[in-house]
Amino acid sequence: MQIQSVPAPAQALNADTRRRGLWGIFLSTFLELAGYFMFGPLLVLTLAGRGLGPDVVGLFTATAWAGVLVATPFASHWVDQLGKRRSLIVSAAVPFAAFVVIALVDSPWLWAGLYFVAGVASSLRWIAAEATVAELAPPDRRGRFVGLFETMVGTTFVVGPALLAWVGTANPVAPWLALALIGAGLLATYLVPDLPHVHAADTHDGHHHLGLRGILTAVKAAPVIMIAGFVGGFFESGITSLLPVYGLALGFTAAAAALLLSASGLGSSLMMWPLGELADRISRRAVFIGCAAVTLAGTLLLPLAASTTWLAWGIAFLWGSAGGALYTLAMIEIGTRNTGTALVSGTSVLVLSYTLGGMLAPALGGLMLKWAPTWGFTGLLGAVAAGGLAALIADRSMRRTQAR
Repeated sequence: MQIQSVPAPAQALNADTRRRGLWGIFLSTFLELAGYFMFGPLLVLTLAGRGLGPDVVGLFTATAWAGVLVATPFASHWVDQLGKRRSLIVSAAVPFAAFVVIALVDSPWLWAGLYFVAGVASSLRWIAAEATVAELAPPDRRGRFVGLFETMVGTTFVVGPALLAWVGTANPVAPWLALALIGAGLLATYLVPDLPHVHAADTHDGHHHLGLRGILTAVKAAPVIMIAGFVGGFFESGITSLLPVYGLALGFTAAAAALLLSASGLGSSLMMWPLGELADRISRRAVFIGCAAVTLAGTLLLPLAASTTWLAWGIAFLWGSAGGALYTLAMIEIGTRNTGTALVSGTSVLVLSYTLGGMLAPALGGLMLKWAPTWGFTGLLGAVAAGGLAALIADRSMRRTQAR
């Protein structure tokens, strides 16, 4: 049985509170991430321009993800102590301060440390924002708002780099424009109203579901949902980074191989909202299984892509759409099943499982492309997709939550 925190009083989450909170979360997250995805590539290009090798630049980029992984197990402790609103404010203020120092001090070693710190804060922001959107969304429209939020997040992956290209990477204004966006996101976070909060120590059952214990509780309560998050991260985030390399291995031109990345990103950005809407109207379990089936179908079509460029683009679009949808649907399900501290712990596990999938996919996929490019890569993807589909078909717990 899943143990939940005491939910906030229904009257405290009135329509005005929900509306203001959602506006604040959406606006602040959009501004902050647009600036983040403008500042990050600028740092990478700056390091590469100084003659540092791709291995060093790659390690630098990984420091932010390392911060996310290190911090995620402790996010529920921080949210429990600070509450969601103050957690959001702190998680926006820390990257802003870190990037200001990076812009003022010319020290790549210091940059790496501050980038790690920004990753720690990003973990808190990621978890607190996702949990808050799931909590503030009207129960009968949770799929719509979670899907909209994920679509909005996806657009920042395009907006940030596009702004950097428009301003110019050599333009001294570029880092300050990125900082202005991040600072505006910090200010917009103050639009989020104070939300009812019950500390874990004050729950009616007396249990403290925080940190690693809370994560283990969430995993035991909904292991299949976490498997879905892993598969989503594997196909949406992880495999995406390998698509250009795979395209070149198939004999595509560099431009055609790069378009595989665009196709995946387009699917990830466009499909979260409609699939979230669909999850509000029909069985979430059916949408879950459908997305997992689409992921597997794309993998089975992969051997045909070598001779058909448009088919490869279509498969990449399907992987981006279905992979992102699996994460979105998992977040909707967690928001339906949990409240309070349990909601934050469940979100933490989803973030961990998604991140793990995103990290393992390029590592294992790269090995398969090197050792067994004809069958190993397809076999790896097929095994992950089939395992996720089988787990979702076997699971029955979602049937009990659809009506909530």
